[in-house]
Amino acid sequence: MNSRVHQGHFARKRFGQNFLHDEFIIESIIAAIQPKPDQALVEIGPGLAALTVPMSKYVDQLTVIEIDRDLVARLNDNPLLKDKVTVINQDALLIDFNQLSSELAKPLRVFGNLPYNISTPIMFHLFKYADVITDMHFMLQKEVVQRLVAAPNSKSYGRLTIMAQYFCQIIPVLEVPPSSFSPAPKVDSAVVKLIPYKNRPYNVKDVSILSRITTAAFGQRRKTIRNSLSNLFTEEQLIELDINPNLRAENLTIAQYCLLAEHCKLEADAQ
Repeated sequence: MNSRVHQGHFARKRFGQNFLHDEFIIESIIAAIQPKPDQALVEIGPGLAALTVPMSKYVDQLTVIEIDRDLVARLNDNPLLKDKVTVINQDALLIDFNQLSSELAKPLRVFGNLPYNISTPIMFHLFKYADVITDMHFMLQKEVVQRLVAAPNSKSYGRLTIMAQYFCQIIPVLEVPPSSFSPAPKVDSAVVKLIPYKNRPYNVKDVSILSRITTAAFGQRRKTIRNSLSNLFTEEQLIELDINPNLRAENLTIAQYCLLAEHCKLEADAQ
């Protein structure tokens, strides 16, 4: 289904398209990224190239990932981009970023105005490739940024918080009003910087087990962990790990979730 026309292009709701047009915000994002000529910059969802064109002035080569074929045609025909930009017409969730880093022979710097409807799946996908990513700068729904930076004992604290903070240092950059986009979204936005850890503060042998545990805990976040994690741990096992079985999912720290992951007997099931 199509929404408003912007620069001759229908914003497609199925792709979650809201096009950034605020020059001050665009300049602020580029200033936060600080691109250098020889770096491997990768933009997800370039749209109408509001960030792509000014970013291309600072780099020798830019890779962009765009799912909308109409926008791919516009990007390929843009005279300001033709010598610098490689356009990949694919869903970002299907991209092998290890392979892309290998092809570019450099670690990646990823950025983009992520569609709100798939921003969380895209981040989870990118976390798998944290070892080949230097940093990420994303425009997200403000509520999602609040979840990324949340602390325990808050409503914003959840599975995304734990997995993101396991992989990355997270730094809010700036807030962005709806008027900076066309069509204007019904929510406030914000830009955030994620820096994958070279040496993670928490280590687990199998991250998929940490993912399973957090999914179980926050899938029933109103229940105590004695109940929400009953398929994974007995009450006695929780007590042995010095974790109160009467706590709820949002009360446990990331360190405690990692401790649970290290003592969970799911290795064979989690492959």
